Amino acid sequence: MSTVFWDNDLNHLLKHQMKINLLLNFIIMTEIHNIKTLHQLLDEDTRRFTISEIELQNAIPKWIKKAGSVKLKTILQKYFDQIKHHVKIMDKFFEEENINYLKTSSNIMKVFISEADEKMDNCADTMVRDACILASVQNINHFKISSYGTAAAFANTLGMAKTGILFHEFEINEKQIDDRLSQLAEHEINKGALAQIDLPYAD
Repeated sequence: MSTVFWDNDLNHLLKHQMKINLLLNFIIMTEIHNIKTLHQLLDEDTRRFTISEIELQNAIPKWIKKAGSVKLKTILQKYFDQIKHHVKIMDKFFEEENINYLKTSSNIMKVFISEADEKMDNCADTMVRDACILASVQNINHFKISSYGTAAAFANTLGMAKTGILFHEFEINEKQIDDRLSQLAEHEINKGALAQIDLPYAD
């Protein structure tokens, strides 16, 4: 076979694949924007908070590096590992449920992360930055507790007991991280930030 024919066949295959991809994306976006049932709402919510998990998974390592407290670093690392585990389970869930999983960005998580990064960059003191990191992660954590709790409630209403248990377990995991962060904030991080001297600005 000549190179010309091979190139033509390859171009034809690539164009055909592009058409398939466009069609699949159209089908997925139609599903997303055509929510008519509670089950479809649950599917959309699971897409969105799983995408949020992936966004957060990408952000946490840099926050671990910025943290000064060893205890805070340890909790953040545990949280990072937990998120990876959640994403892995959700990938399997999407496959079993035959849900089209569109991996796009999560607007709400992008805002959470952007706001957190901006505040952290403005913190000149390490202990104050630790307080900022902890508070920012807890803000995100509370959003995720609500998301998983709502998903569990939807699943139970739909008679999807196994799925309801899964999301309830995720909710519990988030609450456990939240409790550890609250304890650390109360007994170490906030007190450390309070001890910093507020120097007046020079004229």
